[in-house]
Amino acid sequence: MSVLVDKNSKIIVQGFTGKEGTFHSTQMIEYGTNIVGGVTPNKGGQKHLDLPVFNSVVDAIKETDANTSIIFVPPAFAANAIIEAVDAGIKVIIAITEGIPVKDMIRVNNHIKNKNTVLVGPNCPGVITPDEAKVGIMPGFIFKKGRVGIISKSGTLTYEAADQVVKQGLGISTALGIGGDPIIGTTVKDALKLFVNDPETDIIVLIGEIGGQLEADAASWYVQSKSQKPIIGFIAGETAPSGRTMGHAGAIVGGADDTAASKKRILRESGIYIVDSPAEIGKKVLEIYNK
Repeated sequence: MSVLVDKNSKIIVQGFTGKEGTFHSTQMIEYGTNIVGGVTPNKGGQKHLDLPVFNSVVDAIKETDANTSIIFVPPAFAANAIIEAVDAGIKVIIAITEGIPVKDMIRVNNHIKNKNTVLVGPNCPGVITPDEAKVGIMPGFIFKKGRVGIISKSGTLTYEAADQVVKQGLGISTALGIGGDPIIGTTVKDALKLFVNDPETDIIVLIGEIGGQLEADAASWYVQSKSQKPIIGFIAGETAPSGRTMGHAGAIVGGADDTAASKKRILRESGIYIVDSPAEIGKKVLEIYNK
């Protein structure tokens, strides 16, 4: 058991034959990820990277029993690609695409409610369960197998945290990049629930950022869950000026609770260990792990 993806995941790539889809599919296949085919409308019946191409997700599932999809479709068409995967019955959808219009994501969010599907992203690095499946764009070589789970709004900080944990002699159960857009499928709380309930994860690294309420909601759930699983938290954006978007569309300080200082306080009060610099993540994980 791991979080969302493992060696048994049967993965299709939507936007398979495009430049991004081709590049990252090649990397995922080289990693050993079980990609069973891809979807590009009007190219069904062809082969790409020695795998079958289908016109639709429904066709792909019929032939391959796929249960997971990763999306590299351009922003204007990405919402429809997500909805197509949901309606076809895909269980885990990982949307890498950046720049999907917010109004499109509102439509996706309403559509996905009460469906038996997990959406990760959009605008995220994806999900990796080391040595089993890399479903995303992260550099696979950084991640070694272990029992530390990572939840992050930031791609590069995911890699930084993983690298530090590995350098301390530990490893990663699953790393989940949830994305930095204002409307995302899997929130910090959703991700935290998955890791708290994962028997293969002993300790969790949570990398949040300024803007929005996602970290506070997760902290509140963590308190109510009475979980004894330790969490190390870092909030990016300490020096960000108020009212300005910083890097991610969702990273904007709107109210008093959106600031890094306020989020850190809320997390601390919820029993989460806080580090003030990403450089301290690895050491803190080891310290708590050995307690």
